[in-house]
Amino acid sequence: MLIKYVKLSAFVIVLSFLWGGCVHEPIEGRLSPEQSAARAEKSARIHTELAAEYYYRGQYKVALEEIETALESKPNYAPAFSVLGLVYMTLGEDGKAQFNFDRALKIDPENPELHNNYGWFLCERFPEQIDRAINHFMTALKDPLYETRHVAYANAGICELKRSNFSKASLYFDESLSLQPNYRPALVGLIEMDFKVGKIEAAQSKLSEYLQKYQPTARSLWLGMQIERIAGNIRAANSYLFQLQKNFPNSSEYRAAREGGL
Repeated sequence: MLIKYVKLSAFVIVLSFLWGGCVHEPIEGRLSPEQSAARAEKSARIHTELAAEYYYRGQYKVALEEIETALESKPNYAPAFSVLGLVYMTLGEDGKAQFNFDRALKIDPENPELHNNYGWFLCERFPEQIDRAINHFMTALKDPLYETRHVAYANAGICELKRSNFSKASLYFDESLSLQPNYRPALVGLIEMDFKVGKIEAAQSKLSEYLQKYQPTARSLWLGMQIERIAGNIRAANSYLFQLQKNFPNSSEYRAAREGGL
């Protein structure tokens, strides 16, 4: 979800550190304090972007190494702490994740991406704190310069779906898709809503159409498995499970499929 929480499925979650332009540095001679600070900022940003990419790919050890390098360049670089929170969240170390999200927001409390990421953490890990999660998404959306508003709207929809608040979930998904018509977490969210309200045939049809157009996400495969189990199509359900294991072995959806949760 991710920072720009773009590549995270409900999700997941898109991360962005593409801030600012090029930093021009002298080839020779000593750097001024301003130039030195700019170079440190640039290095921290680049290594945080790399960390996010490795995080998306499931290469968590390398992501941690890149974050360490980023923080060596700039010890108070808030986006690096937010990515670190996402990594620890995925690794199941929620205490460390909480600490790093808190630290990121303390450094940069107005950053919408940090609010989006922290909201996703609360939504995923603390069902009793969904109101807090939604508040963080809404805080992110108040920023008129926030570039990935569709992500925060979709995340809010997913959270509302968790507590079966279908009217608000639908509203948030529609807002997300009005900004990014092909945003997969929102599309899958609407299909999941059909499934949860018992519209099994509609969910089957929409998911089939979705998978003909888009690459599957972990959530879409998990949802397909659930739909086919309810429909009594065990062979189709097992096919979805196989694809989930093959393509997303480290996902929370695959863990839930094995353990009967989510």
